[in-house]
Amino acid sequence: MKRNFLTGIAMMVAAFFIGTEIAQAADVSFSGSIRTRYENETKSGFKTRHEAYDLTATQIRLNAKANINSDTSAFVQMQSAHTWGTNNAAYTASDANASVGIHQGYFTLKNFAGLPVSAKIGRQEIVLDGHRLFGHTGWTTGAQTHDAAVFKHSHGNSNWTYGYSMAQEQTTKTGTDDDIGAHVLHGNFQGVLGGALSTYLVMMDDDCSTLSQTSCGGATNRWFTIGARQAGKMYGLDYRAEYYYQTGAAGNARNAIGEGNVLTAHGTAHGLAGYTDETARNAYMFGLRVGKSFKNLPMSPKITLWYDYLSGNDDEAMEDGEWSAFDTLFDTGHKFYGFMDLFLSNTGGATDYLGLQDIAVKIVLKPRAKWTFKADIHNFRTAQTLSSSPDLATRLGHFTCTSDAENVRSCSNNRNNNNEIGTEVDLTLVHAYNPNVKLSFGYSQFMAENLYHMLAGKTGDNANSARWAYVQAAVKF
Repeated sequence: MKRNFLTGIAMMVAAFFIGTEIAQAADVSFSGSIRTRYENETKSGFKTRHEAYDLTATQIRLNAKANINSDTSAFVQMQSAHTWGTNNAAYTASDANASVGIHQGYFTLKNFAGLPVSAKIGRQEIVLDGHRLFGHTGWTTGAQTHDAAVFKHSHGNSNWTYGYSMAQEQTTKTGTDDDIGAHVLHGNFQGVLGGALSTYLVMMDDDCSTLSQTSCGGATNRWFTIGARQAGKMYGLDYRAEYYYQTGAAGNARNAIGEGNVLTAHGTAHGLAGYTDETARNAYMFGLRVGKSFKNLPMSPKITLWYDYLSGNDDEAMEDGEWSAFDTLFDTGHKFYGFMDLFLSNTGGATDYLGLQDIAVKIVLKPRAKWTFKADIHNFRTAQTLSSSPDLATRLGHFTCTSDAENVRSCSNNRNNNNEIGTEVDLTLVHAYNPNVKLSFGYSQFMAENLYHMLAGKTGDNANSARWAYVQAAVKF
């Protein structure tokens, strides 16, 4: 028995060294991260007597990268996204947590097909520039990936990327095509105006017509986003300017903007022309940012002025059959539109498709070594006002209208509303505990105007403000 035991040990040792040699030959490296965040908030209910809701969530990632040969590599990232107290073993005889899965898994081929092109095939994060149209939504516990094929080519100061993402694949045969695919052609040119210029052409092939964010609408929804982004540093100022225009079809628009009380309120003489399956897109957005650092002053302050404008629908657009609400595609809304995540809808549904303006001031201070303090102040407004578009507001259900015996229409209820939604203050304190550990503390407060509650569909007992706070520890190895 002793001999068999020693033989078993010898076999395990041999297997270990053989495995090590194979790993060395393939140049395999391992890494990972653990991120745990506690959150406490009242933003979900926005009620005066609403108790705070809290949760703790952990993201665990294990990464393996293999440099197989000079032209071939592979990357696999396992991820567990788990909320504490769910599917665990505390009150069960067996731990039922089955949250581990593949977050990324792709291979890369250099000089693909003998061309000066690299190909990355498989599940992957697609991040372009500042996450405006394509980002990994890294703040969320699960983050976002694409089942995609991405091809890149570099020449001189230019870099070109073409990517195809299968955003949704119909898995059942229902007689309709509900697939959604995204094509993006991205060019980046270094050395332009103290920074880099990026150009975009994105085609969304959305056979599901998910514009209303409810279910597949069965209408054509093939549309395009064209634009450019310039960012850099000039005259001691950090700056960014970008503009994007959207055209093409807006299938399912008639379901996104409902009938409201049109028929009962207006009579036959006041039927409102609305959106149909033939509605066309005519939307745009632009963003501006200018920042200045003062490294010679105490705490090295940096101040940034920020403005974003996303177009929205109004009466004129609806009568012309044009969908004017800008779609932010696969952006990281958390980075742009306040940390409380009240305006994450990529289609613009969070503001009832009236568009969004974000006027912000951002301040960064370094009070001491390894500590960074950030303060962001946002003032949010719709791009279009309800009072200037009574027909649209009626369809959205925000106005109450009546017709007399002679079909003379009169509307009341919130006709004097302006376009201010509310103001958000985000405070963040970050401590670089050591090279592998980062601690973050955050507190946010949103001061709501009446328009916010209208757009969010909240009625009765509405609070004037809501809060959100978190403590996070991120460890990388």
